[in-house]
Amino acid sequence: MDSLYAKFHKALCDLNSTDIGVSFPAYQKTLGDQLRIHGTQTALTQLQDKNWVGGMSGYCQVSAIQPVPDNVQYRTVSRVQANMSQAKLNRLIKRGSITEEEVKQYRAKMFTQGLENPYIELISGSNKHKHRRYIKFSDLTSQPITGKFDLFGLSKIATVPWF
Repeated sequence: MDSLYAKFHKALCDLNSTDIGVSFPAYQKTLGDQLRIHGTQTALTQLQDKNWVGGMSGYCQVSAIQPVPDNVQYRTVSRVQANMSQAKLNRLIKRGSITEEEVKQYRAKMFTQGLENPYIELISGSNKHKHRRYIKFSDLTSQPITGKFDLFGLSKIATVPWF
């Protein structure tokens, strides 16, 4: 899923698309093994025309563009970030704005406040470092909300159909 999602993100970057959203309908404690892509017929056709799945097509089952079923519910699928991270701690130390005792307290608090959300592990295109993009799912609602998606297919505002 990590590799497939990385390819999906690259395709959205190439298209500079903000009208394609993503869902993980098989998610439980992990994101599962299903990636569903949502958007207009035009946007999805442009994405498919890029052949973004590429060499992974032998490992994936890709269906044709299909309409959303009737009587579905909606939810946002967005990114959630920890308030405390090692990178943030490093910046505080480098700035000299944190004491040794505060460093110990920060680390202890950081480990107790870990995220329980499912995640995608991506490799940065610029520095090749691995990082996790934690995913948050809102409660289900009966009404869709339109809006823009980021280049990862996520949005804190716009909903995707959940089926």
